[in-house]
Amino acid sequence: MKPPSELETPDTPVMENPAEGIDQSAGDFSYKVDYAFDAGSGLTENTVRYISDVKKEEDWILKFRLKAYKTFEEKPMPTNWATDDLNNIDFDKIRYYLSQGQTPKRTWDEVPDDIKKTFERLGIPEQERKFLSGVEAQFDSEAAYSNIKDIVAKEGVIFTGSTEALREHPEIFKKWFGKVIPTSDNKFSALNSAVFSGGSFIYVPPGVKVSQPLQAYFRINAENFGQFERTLIIVDEGAELTYMEGCTAPKFSTATLHSAVVELVAMKNAKIQYITVQNWASNVYNLVTKRGIAHEGAEIKWIDCNIGSRLTMKYPGVVLKGKGARGEVISIALANDGQHQDTGAKMIHAADNTTSTIISKSISVGQGRSTYRGVVHIPKHLKGCKNNTECDALLINSNSRTDTYPAITVRGDDHAVQHEASVSKVSEEMIFYMKQRGLSEAQAMSLAVNGFVNELVSQFPMEYSVELKRLIDLEMEGSVG
Repeated sequence: MKPPSELETPDTPVMENPAEGIDQSAGDFSYKVDYAFDAGSGLTENTVRYISDVKKEEDWILKFRLKAYKTFEEKPMPTNWATDDLNNIDFDKIRYYLSQGQTPKRTWDEVPDDIKKTFERLGIPEQERKFLSGVEAQFDSEAAYSNIKDIVAKEGVIFTGSTEALREHPEIFKKWFGKVIPTSDNKFSALNSAVFSGGSFIYVPPGVKVSQPLQAYFRINAENFGQFERTLIIVDEGAELTYMEGCTAPKFSTATLHSAVVELVAMKNAKIQYITVQNWASNVYNLVTKRGIAHEGAEIKWIDCNIGSRLTMKYPGVVLKGKGARGEVISIALANDGQHQDTGAKMIHAADNTTSTIISKSISVGQGRSTYRGVVHIPKHLKGCKNNTECDALLINSNSRTDTYPAITVRGDDHAVQHEASVSKVSEEMIFYMKQRGLSEAQAMSLAVNGFVNELVSQFPMEYSVELKRLIDLEMEGSVG
């Protein structure tokens, strides 16, 4: 089945903002690619079987997929509490699987030219050389490149795509797959479970501390496409890992769907830091389920930066399963015109002396809308649990909107819980003052936003804090005029 042609702009010059020197269209390009495998448009049982057949999967995976597909069909769209915009997703027009094959290349020279030039333009090979222990680069449905530095691999660390992990490490993969986030968790976790492809699989052996981050980069290239990566990370007893992911897609006239599932397992005294900086185009529905389980003395920290997309719904969570476990979510969301950032966090305390922290910063620009949804649950039988939740919103314009829905349930009297929320607005007087000192309106707005999030951004790795500032500057520049 030959796929329809994609927008082709290989030679389009990069337009720069003269004032800032920032690429105005960093991810907004696409190249024509001849796919070897194409499931076509629309979702049926045959679509699910096609994906499983192409991947040559075992029977248990196919049964898992088919059960998930049935669950997806049965579950209603969650518009009873979420936005009605979800009803505008046309599942019959989405293409659920596109790839050139299931085996990623181990060197950039081996990556097909029509795919390699995309990642070169995004700077991924350069990032790998400078500061990463390994990279996986996914292009539409499958990883096109996957590599880990020898010094890390020799310590027993496994870093590969989920498709490879199913074939090469089934004993580890099957043990944890779908255990943190069950298929029935929500409609979109069911959808992912039915048609998942790509994503990262990481296993860190006991006591191994990976000194440099591992990174995955998810790229959507095709129009009318759905990307459904499945990431599973297990960090064994006393081990440590920082994992970073970046996301981009070109802007098409039709909607694009990104629906991922991410499962983290931190064993006793392990530490996981998971960092996301997304820069989706404004036509992308980004509907993601992320959750981790922290065992005794373990720590899971989510750093989540949401920029772009038409709609993002994402609430990273931690189940604090073991005594003394710690969970933290630090999130930044920026909603510009025509965008809705519906983000937040979930903390489920399930053992004594567990600690959770939620810090959320949201910015609404123009007619953008930001929504915070938080869940903290501490049952009565536990002792010595602590939670601190902070939700701060910044409105740039009078038409901006922000909503906050904290749900904090604490039973018993041996816990310490704090909640703080604020909404502020950038005044015309402040913008006027900064313009009088030689700043443009966009620069003044960028300065206000960066000041608002600076405390959180200082916790990021240097490379990602710089990237986030550049993305904020871009958004502010595009909001003027």
